[in-house]
Amino acid sequence: MSLPPTVGLDTANSVLGMGRTAGYALARRGAYPVRLLPGGRGYRISRYDLYRHLGIAADVYADSEA
Repeated sequence: MSLPPTVGLDTANSVLGMGRTAGYALARRGAYPVRLLPGGRGYRISRYDLYRHLGIAADVYADSEA
């Protein structure tokens, strides 16, 4: 799984196995399972936070992308 440094909420929802409606509802309530990044319109999530939530070592993917 190779992701850019930050992803939108739709991508994060897909990675986490949740639907669009559920993901946006959780984000609005402040209950999204991964930290949301501030700024701009919409929601952004860091690749590092997604990997950490899933229990995937981020350095494994850094090595394989080189």
